[in-house]
Formats: sequence, structure tokens, C-alpha cells
Amino acid sequence: MAITSPATDLQEKCKSLRLAETAKELPELLRSAESENWTYHEFIHQVLSHELGAREKKNIERFMKWANFPYHRTLAEYDLGEQSAIGERQFKLLKELTWIDNHFTLILMGPPGAGKTHLAVGLGIHAIEDGRQVAFVSMAELVHILKTREYASKSRTRYKRIIDSELVIIDDVMYMSIDPKEANLFFQFIYERYDHTAFILTSNKGPNEWGRFLGDQTLTAAILDRLLHRSEVISFSEHDDSLRMKHRKTLFSDTMAPS
Repeated sequence: MAITSPATDLQEKCKSLRLAETAKELPELLRSAESENWTYHEFIHQVLSHELGAREKKNIERFMKWANFPYHRTLAEYDLGEQSAIGERQFKLLKELTWIDNHFTLILMGPPGAGKTHLAVGLGIHAIEDGRQVAFVSMAELVHILKTREYASKSRTRYKRIIDSELVIIDDVMYMSIDPKEANLFFQFIYERYDHTAFILTSNKGPNEWGRFLGDQTLTAAILDRLLHRSEVISFSEHDDSLRMKHRKTLFSDTMAPS
């Protein structure tokens, strides 16, 4: 019969209790306890803090993967000086995330390249770091998921993650027209998530223009009634420079003169 060391035996017990991260780190924690003369209280505190911290990190990594962001850009990278839609005070209020708890809708409206999606992604990442589940989906992808979730397992999985999220970000809302069946599916989705989910919608069209893309003014009114009940419309000015153009990479330098 093999003889195991006390540390190995403790590691196995940790694994049995599903304390996998503690099991991995236990030898190092024991060495630190001996070298630094930790009390029992300090040792237990360090063990539990390590396990909780590791689990939180894994949850954040999992939520980041599930969110399906198009890129990783944080609020720290968002330059308020490059747009006129919000100021420092409003920015701080958005970062507090109380609007998610109150199931608010943020409508980020303005021309392409103004920073709408960057702000939406940054708020989404910030919410995940706060322990919240977030889903990012384009309008076109959402409609596809709603149409195929009954028979496509990939769509069903994605839909489940979307409806389980505290914050749903829908990008490029009303970018193109949708048919009546798709419009009705979108309405049903909004109707079911109303009072359960916070939304961020990005669009280059104002809500007053959505009717011609949905093709049904009554349905549009019903959707807006729910989305705008608790909402903030953040308008990016047409005079704001396109961030894509401002920070674009070029093939030819500005000083390269034509031959």
C-alpha cells in the first residue's frame, strides 16, 4: 500500500470537496504558512481567498467567452475627448452599472465610426468584471438565432446564453429592413426580456425611423413602448470625427508624394 504525504492527502481531500484551485496551490500555501508563521485564522483566510479569487477569474474568463464580443476594448481605452455624446459625469454614472439592476435600455445612436460599439463593448466588459453575465449580438445574428433556435443546437445554445444574461447588447439595430415574420420574432424577444434584462442598442437610425425597417408601425410602437419605458438615448453627433478614420492604419504615408 502506497504511503502518501500529509500534503498529498490534503490535496486529494480538497479535490473531493471540489476545491480544485486550492488543491493545486496547497503546497505553496503550506510553505508560506510555515515560513511566515501564519495563525490558523490567517491560513484559512488565505486558502479560502485563493479559491474564491481563482473561481472569480474563471467565471470572468467563461463570461468573456460567452459574451462573444467582436473585439476587446475597455472603458479605460475610451477617450471621452473624441466624442460629444457624453461627459465625465455621465460616463461615471454608466460605470456604476445601477442602470443594469433597473433594467434600463441605452440607445447609442449616431453615424458609423463614432464610437458607439466601443462604448457598448467597454460597458459590457466592465459589467462582466463586476460579475454579471453579458451577451453581445448583432441585429442580423439575433434574428438568425431567433429563426433557427428550434432546430439548430448552436442557435439554441447561443439563445440560452443571451436570455440568461443580465445585459444584452444588440449592435447595428435596424441596419437593414427585416420581414414581418422576423419583426414579430424580434418583438417577442423584447416582450419576453422586458423587466428581466438591461439592453444596449447601437444604431445609426433614430427610434422614429425604425418603423420603415420593421414594416409595421403598430409592432414598432409596441417594441418602442417597452424599450423606451426606462431608457437613455445617447446621440453621437454627425460632427464627431469617425474614430475608425482617425486611428486607421495606412499603406501610404501622408508625406509620400505621387511620382
